[in-house]
Amino acid sequence: MHLFYTPDIASETYSLNEEESNHCNKVLRLKVGDAVHLIDGRGGLYVANITNISKKKVELKVVSKREGFGKRNHHLHIAIAPTKNIDRLEWFLEKATEIGIDEITPIICERSERKVVKEERLEKVATSGVKQSLTAYHPKINAAISFKDFIAKDIADDKLIAHCISENDRSTITELIQPQGRYLILIGPEGDFTPKEIDLALQSGFKPVTLGNTRLRTETAGLAACFEVNYLNRK
Repeated sequence: MHLFYTPDIASETYSLNEEESNHCNKVLRLKVGDAVHLIDGRGGLYVANITNISKKKVELKVVSKREGFGKRNHHLHIAIAPTKNIDRLEWFLEKATEIGIDEITPIICERSERKVVKEERLEKVATSGVKQSLTAYHPKINAAISFKDFIAKDIADDKLIAHCISENDRSTITELIQPQGRYLILIGPEGDFTPKEIDLALQSGFKPVTLGNTRLRTETAGLAACFEVNYLNRK
């Protein structure tokens, strides 16, 4: 299946952007009349035929559309502290997209070693994950925000914070949530959340969770949480 991400598709005719056109023409070497699939990132899966190929543009005509392709029965939002090595955050984003995630927010914590995140780059990584997993849903990538400002928002039914302070009572994710819910999980930086941040989260209605007995890297913890939620909601 040749798949292209077309978030602005709005009619029966469509022209791929220069980057996608180059991939279609020069890399895949598709020809006029060939069929391709398009996704809009909102659940729409389209079948289209190539009608014209020029140096920088490939034109298409949509022949069918399917709504809600691969729709999940839950909503997962992971707010994660950006890693010092940005490649590790990008790895998490790509793999979480492949497994199934709806929303990602970079949160800047007291112990965060990285304060700046390029949203445009993260969008491209997520798009790559969408194509790899053949899903019609593109996760929403939010702008980076401070931990304090973020937890003040009321944006989920089940709000969890994963941390490593063992003296606090913690449960597993599957002990705290039910299938088909809306979940928000906080994942801290390499040095973990500070006790003050954990207290603030608990006061804001977050429940403490453990991801196991081993100490995980930030990106591994995020992926472990993503897997647990998707496994619980497996149909």
